[in-house]
Amino acid sequence: MDEIKVKIKGFLSRFFPSNYDLPEDEDIFSLGFINSMFAIQLVLFVEREFQITVENEDLDLKNFRTVNAIAHLVDRKATLTLNH
Repeated sequence: MDEIKVKIKGFLSRFFPSNYDLPEDEDIFSLGFINSMFAIQLVLFVEREFQITVENEDLDLKNFRTVNAIAHLVDRKATLTLNH
């Protein structure tokens, strides 16, 4: 799970000021550094980087609000993929 979080934070760091250390449980949408195009980029990054498919039912803001939430989504989807 730590490796997943490192990759997510690396991607997110491109959208935040260089001196900003993003806590894993901070709401990235409430910080004001990102726009609506970011959400699409985030979903595409998650799908490509972790080789998972984000389904329509996964497109809930709570799954993408924090580094921890994204990591849990990736872990859950990857586990489902491995089990099928």
